[in-house]
Amino acid sequence: MEAIQAKPNAPSVQRERDRKRKMVDSSDSVSIDMETLSLGGKEFLIKTCHGCVSVSVYGDQDKPALITYPDLALNHISCFQGLFFCSEACSLLLHNFCIYHISPPGHELGAATSSPDDPVLSVDDLADQIAEILNYFGLGAVMCMGVTAGAYILTLFALKYRQRVIGLILISPLCQAPSWTEWLCNKVICNLLYYYGMCGVVKEFLLKRYFSKQEARGSAQVPESDIVQACRRLLDERHSLNVSRFIEALNGRPDISEGLRKLHCRSLIFVGESSPFHSEALYMTSKLDRRYSALVEVQACGSIVTEEQPHAMLIPMEYFLMGFGMYRPPKLSVSPRSPLSPLCISPELLSPESMGLKLKPIKTRIHVEV
Repeated sequence: MEAIQAKPNAPSVQRERDRKRKMVDSSDSVSIDMETLSLGGKEFLIKTCHGCVSVSVYGDQDKPALITYPDLALNHISCFQGLFFCSEACSLLLHNFCIYHISPPGHELGAATSSPDDPVLSVDDLADQIAEILNYFGLGAVMCMGVTAGAYILTLFALKYRQRVIGLILISPLCQAPSWTEWLCNKVICNLLYYYGMCGVVKEFLLKRYFSKQEARGSAQVPESDIVQACRRLLDERHSLNVSRFIEALNGRPDISEGLRKLHCRSLIFVGESSPFHSEALYMTSKLDRRYSALVEVQACGSIVTEEQPHAMLIPMEYFLMGFGMYRPPKLSVSPRSPLSPLCISPELLSPESMGLKLKPIKTRIHVEV
């Protein structure tokens, strides 16, 4: 495998950086150099047996690895920056991990259009690419975080390479084969992409997939949120052929729900109550071993909790990572929203028996309001 240094699309990153900086400036949380976070990563274009994959690496590569995989037509700029610009979550994750943002083929900033002669990859091919990426960086077992389509790819990867995954953080995940309705809708979207490119109808379809209607996408009385407007602009930069190839891979995905019970890595699932994949997340949770999994439902939120309600993820992630011996750095101040700090947690609370949130069956779901 080979790695080629890739340059980010500067105007796109600048617009996204300005948007996120405004969000951070309005927060009363820990101060972090957002410009360093946005542009300080290293870009790699890694050649695998199934084509080249862009990987953005942030943090100390001597730390444990957290790999991310975004949803359809997104990359780490448009899918995970909301979470990483939430300073409390950023301090938790970057203190404990080196972040490896994997973009689906052709979804990275500045990506070229795929050749029509290139073979369409399957979801198994995409999962195998992840194994090759880990091999390139010399990584063993990793933590995984994925959103919807990315959550499916990472779950499939965990099923195929069980020794290489220590935990899954899944946002609005999929585990079943597409329904006939989804399959047909995806075919229509592919045809629209082929004839009209990233047109208004396709963008509205994708935004409905990502965000809640009233809270983010707005209405006649409520203006569209800044997050949705920024995502709409970033969708303009996606190449229609690259997006349609990812859709075709998802349209051919098999049902993996029966294998979920065999997963013994810990899993934390988030889903917005307004997500079109809400029922799918509930179904997936029912198929996982309840000793190792938990579900967090986020009110007033769509599928991409990482962008729409990132603060809602903080406390569940802290409890989840405590099971791996990971904490938020004690030198940083703790938000009033979070009771967690290594300095104020009694030792008995760190035992597995006391942490039913993630290690024991939960009879009621967790509802998070922000």
